[in-house]
Parts: sequence; C-alpha cells; structure tokens
Amino acid sequence: MTADDAPVIRSAHELGLSIHTPDDLNAVIGAAYGLDGLILTQADLAPEFFQLRSGLAGEAFQKFSNYRLRVALVLPDFTAHGERFAELAHEHARHPLIRFVHSEEEARAWLDAP
Repeated sequence: MTADDAPVIRSAHELGLSIHTPDDLNAVIGAAYGLDGLILTQADLAPEFFQLRSGLAGEAFQKFSNYRLRVALVLPDFTAHGERFAELAHEHARHPLIRFVHSEEEARAWLDAP
C-alpha cells in the first residue's frame, strides 16, 4: 500500500460472513486475507463467542494473530457479556491486531491508522 492508497477495510457483513462455529473461522480468514482490516459486530458473532468457556473467541483470536489479520470488534457495551468478557476487552486495549471498540467509526479510525 502506498501513501496515496486508502486501507482496504471490510466488515464481516459486507463480506457476507459471520462466526457461529469454528469452521466459520476459515471462511472469514480466507475472505479477509489481504485486507488491511476486518470489522466484526455483535450481530456477526454467535452467542457462544461471548461465552469464553466455549473457546470460540480464543480460537478466533489465535487465528487472527497467526494470519496477522487486524480485527476490530464493535461492541457498544463490553460488560453486557459478563465481567470476564469485559476483562478480555480491557486486556486487548493495546493489542496490535485485535481491538474492542464501541462504534464502527472507532473501528475504522483504528484500522486506518498505520
């Protein structure tokens, strides 16, 4: 990407994707490979994603990291999914690849940054 090129950022919704099972992760990674950033919203994620015991979020984060995919998770209220999930969001406040944000505008601003 040159200085004149805008980053290529897409939402899972724009790509027609969602994460409901571990198998969905491969489709998301494949569709997002080569993008400068991916935006996931609560609507794109199964309820199990927010239940940390399910392992779905952990597996997703591991794959995003392995493939160096920058992902912004848009959740208006991090605490809506419980204290442990809010802690996870807080732990990712400075993560270079995975961030929790409150709005799509905030997601695009972070993903646009070098």
